[in-house]
Amino acid sequence: INLKLSVVSHYLDQGGNCSRSTMMNKGYAVAAVALLVGSPVICSAFLPATLKNTQSALNNVREGIATVDERTGKPTGTSFLPDEAIEKARKGNPIEKIKIAKDGTSAWKDIYDYAAKIRAGELDWEDVEKGDMDNRLKFVGLLHRGKRTPGQFMMRLKVPNGIINSDQLRFYADSVEKYGENQGVVDITTRQNIQLRGVKIEDAPDIIDGLHARNQTSIQSALDSVRNMVGNPLAGIDECEMVDTREICNALNDLVSLDPVTNTRGNPAYGNLPRKFNIAVSGSRDDYAHTHINDIGLQPCAHAETGEMGFNVVLGGYMSIKRVAESIPADMWIPADRNSVVTLTEAILRLFRDEGDRGDRQKARLIWLVERYGMEDFKNAVIKEVSSYNRGDFIQDAQPAPTEPFERRDLMGIHEQPQKGKFRVGVLVPAGRLHPKECHQIADVAEKYCDGEIRLTVEQNIILPNVDESKLDDLMNEPVFGKDSRMKLKPGNIEGNLVSCTGAQFCGLALIETKEPAEALAAKLEAKFSVDKPIRIHWTGCPNSCGQVQVADIGIMGAPARKLDPETGKKKAVPGCNVFVGGRIGEDAHLAMTPDYKNIPLEEESLLPILEEILVEKFGAVKKRTRKRDKLKKLIGIGLE
Repeated sequence: INLKLSVVSHYLDQGGNCSRSTMMNKGYAVAAVALLVGSPVICSAFLPATLKNTQSALNNVREGIATVDERTGKPTGTSFLPDEAIEKARKGNPIEKIKIAKDGTSAWKDIYDYAAKIRAGELDWEDVEKGDMDNRLKFVGLLHRGKRTPGQFMMRLKVPNGIINSDQLRFYADSVEKYGENQGVVDITTRQNIQLRGVKIEDAPDIIDGLHARNQTSIQSALDSVRNMVGNPLAGIDECEMVDTREICNALNDLVSLDPVTNTRGNPAYGNLPRKFNIAVSGSRDDYAHTHINDIGLQPCAHAETGEMGFNVVLGGYMSIKRVAESIPADMWIPADRNSVVTLTEAILRLFRDEGDRGDRQKARLIWLVERYGMEDFKNAVIKEVSSYNRGDFIQDAQPAPTEPFERRDLMGIHEQPQKGKFRVGVLVPAGRLHPKECHQIADVAEKYCDGEIRLTVEQNIILPNVDESKLDDLMNEPVFGKDSRMKLKPGNIEGNLVSCTGAQFCGLALIETKEPAEALAAKLEAKFSVDKPIRIHWTGCPNSCGQVQVADIGIMGAPARKLDPETGKKKAVPGCNVFVGGRIGEDAHLAMTPDYKNIPLEEESLLPILEEILVEKFGAVKKRTRKRDKLKKLIGIGLE
C-alpha cells in the first residue's frame, strides 16, 4: 500500500508534464494501476488535496465546467475531457449538451433524491426533469419506457462474463414481481446481461443497494458508457479453452465502473464517452462472445514463436440504424494477462473518449475514429498511448490464427466437462424472457445441483455448470423442465437458438412485437421440421438491430408492410418485417447486410410459409413424419390416450 501511494504522489508531482490530462485525472489514472494487481488501494489520503489543488488550476481554462460534484465529492466525467473535446461537446448533439449542462456521473445521487421525494409525496415521476428522465438516468442503468409504460423503467445491470448466482437471480425476481405478470419480468440479453422490467423511481435505490450488496451494479451500464463485458460462458469448464475469460472480464468491468480512488461504483474517468462502447473477450475458437460485432474484440491466439497465449485484436464492430460494421483486424497481438488487456483497453478508451465524434451520434462509434486515423496510424497511436503508461511495451503484430479444422460447438444440451464426473447443462430460455416464478425455480435448481452458479449466454439461454454425473437424471426430472414448462434441457435445433430483442411491448423504437411471436413461430417450425444442425433465428423490432439479425441464419427485422384489406379492396399498413438469410458466427463470421425478403406482413399466414421455404431450401430441413394417431387427435380436437 505504501509503495502504491508513493507512486501516486510521484505521479501527481509530475502531472504538470503531461499534455493529455490534468493533475487530478492523472491521480485517477495512477490509482487505476491498482486494478492490474487485483488488490484494493487506500487512496483517500491523496484525494482531498488533489481535488483542492486541481480545482483552482482548472477553473481558469474551463469556465462553467465543474471539476468536482459538490454533492458526491467525486470528479465529474466532463472534467476528464481535454479542452478540444469539451468544445466539441458544447457545439455537439443534444445528448452532449445535456452532459455538459449536468454531468451524468452524479445521476445516481439524483435517483436517491427523486425516490425520497416521491415516497414522501413531495414529487411525482411526471415532475422529474425531462433531460434526467429520458437521458441522464441512463447512467444509473435506468431507461424510461415512456411510450409503452410511462413512469416505469428498464434497469440494465452489469454482469461481467455473464455469471450470476441463485441469490442474485432471486433478488431480480423479488425486485420486479410487484409490477405484475406482464410488466415485472427479467430478460437475458445478447450481451450475457440482465435487464429488469417495470422498475419505478421510488424503488430504484433499494434495488441499487441490493445489487451492490451482492457485488453487482447498474451504474454506467447505459447511454454513453462501456457496456457489459462479454466473455466465454464455458470459462474454466471447457476442454477446448485457450483463455479463461473470467478474471479478464472482471478486471475490465472494474476498470470502467469502479472508482479507483474511492473504491465505489462508478468511474468518472469513463463517465463522458462520445457513445456507447462494447467489449468482447473470446476464450476459444468457438468465439461464443461474438468479437466481430464489438468495438474491441479479443480473439485468443498463441504467439507463433514463443507459444505464449494471447489475443489478436479486432476493432470497430457494431450495429445501428444507419450502419452495420464488422470488426476489422487491428494487426495487434497482446499477451493474455490482466496487465496487457486492461492497459490496451484503457489506451483505446482514452483515444475514443478524447477524440471521438461528439456531433453526429450516428458517427460517434469507434469505427469512425479508426477510419479517420487509418488502421495503421490508429495502431501507432495506441502503441504510443500504452507506452506513456510505463507498464511495459507488450503490443506486437498480429499472430497467425489457427488453421486446423474446427467446428463451433453447441451450448445447448448436456456435455461432459474436463473435470472428472462433472457436466454442463444448457437450458433453453425462450427469447430470453424469465418470469419471477421461473427465476425462483431456476435459482432453486442451481442451488441444488451446481452450488448456485448460473451462466448466461449471448443466445439468451442459461448454462448450469459442474453438475455431478450421478445427479443428471434427477436434474432432468425437475418439474421446471417438465413437458408443460417453457424451459427445456434438450430443445430442438430450431427452438434452441432463438434470440429476440425486447420488441414493442416495452421499447418505443420497435415497429413490431418480437418475443411472443418469436417463441410461437419457433415452436411451430420445430414441430413441423427436422434439421441436422442448430439453426439460429433472431428477431429484432427495428433497424437498430439489438436482436443482431445480421449474424443469424435467419434474421427477422421489424419493417413497414402493406396487405390487401378484403373489405375495402385496398392495401393497408400492417406490422411487417424484412428477412435476412445467411449470417454466420465463429471463426468464419459473416454479416448478412441486406434482406432477402422485404416488407413481409408479420402475421403467420404470410411469414410462416417464407420461413418454411428458407429452412427447406437453405438449411436442408425435412418435414417430420406425423403419426396417424396425432393426425386423428388434431382432426377431432381431443387428447387420446
